[in-house]
Amino acid sequence: MASTERGILVTRLWYIREVDPYRKVFTGMTRDGTFLVEAGRIAAGVRNFRFNQSLIEMLSSVEALSQPVRASGEESPDMVVPAMKIRDFHFTEVTRF
Repeated sequence: MASTERGILVTRLWYIREVDPYRKVFTGMTRDGTFLVEAGRIAAGVRNFRFNQSLIEMLSSVEALSQPVRASGEESPDMVVPAMKIRDFHFTEVTRF
């Protein structure tokens, strides 16, 4: 995060659904814990976002990975994954909450 001049930190997702199995496009929403990052630091909390993102494009835009950690979600089994710094992630709109 320290190397991020301006970006969004997402710490939790509400759901993720596949919308195009051939291009591997997924949609979903952030939930609680979405923050504006400026000059490498959390500057403010922000509203949740909806996103539509090609998994292939996302993985080709990874700038950095953390060490993998155990993560769990509301609609998914526990998994071990790294945090990712992704350039040009496609948020499509701000939610009402």
